[in-house]
Amino acid sequence: MHASAEPNERFPGFDVVAESRTWDGVTRAVVLDRVERPPTVAFFDPHEEVIARALLDRLLALDQPPRVPVVELIDARLAANEGDGYRYGDMPEDGDAWRRSLIGIDRDASVHFGMPFAQLSTARQHVIIQAVQDCTSSWHDMPAVRVFGLWMRYACTAYYSHPCAWNEIGFGGPAYPRGYKNIGVDRREPWESPGVDAADPVPWAERVEAARRRHEGRTDDADR
Repeated sequence: MHASAEPNERFPGFDVVAESRTWDGVTRAVVLDRVERPPTVAFFDPHEEVIARALLDRLLALDQPPRVPVVELIDARLAANEGDGYRYGDMPEDGDAWRRSLIGIDRDASVHFGMPFAQLSTARQHVIIQAVQDCTSSWHDMPAVRVFGLWMRYACTAYYSHPCAWNEIGFGGPAYPRGYKNIGVDRREPWESPGVDAADPVPWAERVEAARRRHEGRTDDADR
């Protein structure tokens, strides 16, 4: 008996963990550990962890369930020095880049709003993050575009490695050894559930643009 991965309302009755019996043993153990025994934080220090949680909550719109342990999964990768297999020549190693960038957004928050990043309102946190994404030059001695790319690579990899995220998008889990036979658009396996809402569950771009418009028009709206 394994814990549920919080089935999503978009795919009623579907829980990918219920299909774990069809996965090979090694895969099953690795995936279920992400649900039942997420790793403890070992790479980030307590201050960095607080900033990282706030940053990743904003990047992934983690304001409500499913609460994927993204910080723990990223931290485990960094602690094990498991990068993407490459590094840009104008960037430090990933672990160092993460530490420097977390301190960087915390300093930006203090400079612009007089408070640590994690203590800012959601809207003000978006302002700080958006400034990094919009920057076309160096940011805290690193190329801003590389920093934002680093955040998103690690954030998306961690989030979509978790069964809660699989439930959210209706993904049936590892194909080995059962496999998939119904390949094609709108063709489902017997264990899959049809989606009831095709809308993007995390309309990040829309929220960012709305926040940008508010900030450009009325700075005090950042408090809302």
